[in-house]
Amino acid sequence: MNLTNWNPTPREAVQVQLRMRELVRIEDDFGFVGRVAGVDVRIGRGWKDGKCGIVVLSFPNLEMIETRVYCAPVTFPYVPGLLAFREVPIFLKTYELLNVKPDLLFFDGHGLAHPRRFGLACHAGAILDLPSIGCAKSRLIGEYDEPGMEAGSATWLVAPEGDFIGQVVRTKSGVKPVFISPGHRVSFEAATKFALACVRNHRVPEPTRQAHLLLSSG
Repeated sequence: MNLTNWNPTPREAVQVQLRMRELVRIEDDFGFVGRVAGVDVRIGRGWKDGKCGIVVLSFPNLEMIETRVYCAPVTFPYVPGLLAFREVPIFLKTYELLNVKPDLLFFDGHGLAHPRRFGLACHAGAILDLPSIGCAKSRLIGEYDEPGMEAGSATWLVAPEGDFIGQVVRTKSGVKPVFISPGHRVSFEAATKFALACVRNHRVPEPTRQAHLLLSSG
């Protein structure tokens, strides 16, 4: 299986997702987590170039260790459900620039909560075989009951087919929830636990929040 063919047709890309999702393991398979990374990839519709920001933070203190930004041309068209074919190549180039590698990756996007159960966090996590979590501010698919208003409340995100694909998590009391889904080598429960452990004064966990700020300042 070619894991790094970034120029398939959209039809071929769907088949790649269906094959590669067999590599994904939604179970806890990580050792000591002393460093976490937040990843944000910014590519607008019609953009010829995109950029990725990665921040590496200590865990659990969340002190900044390293930041990297990388820009590159985009070769795959804008197709909903296939955005990873635009985003992952730029992420991989940025990841190569890191001097300090993380133990766990947070992506500003979805993991299992994807129509084919293979969002950005799954795709990138499977290629690198690293524990990864999707942390999104909005829902892509699925239905859910509103979690309680207190911080830490969570409900299941349920796919149209009836399977659990993530958790809807209230990170701060009284604010909108975020959508947490495992990407690779992390269970549902651990994904939510790590996300909550990375919340400080804002709705979005610090790894992806800091990655977003990094790109905004560039």
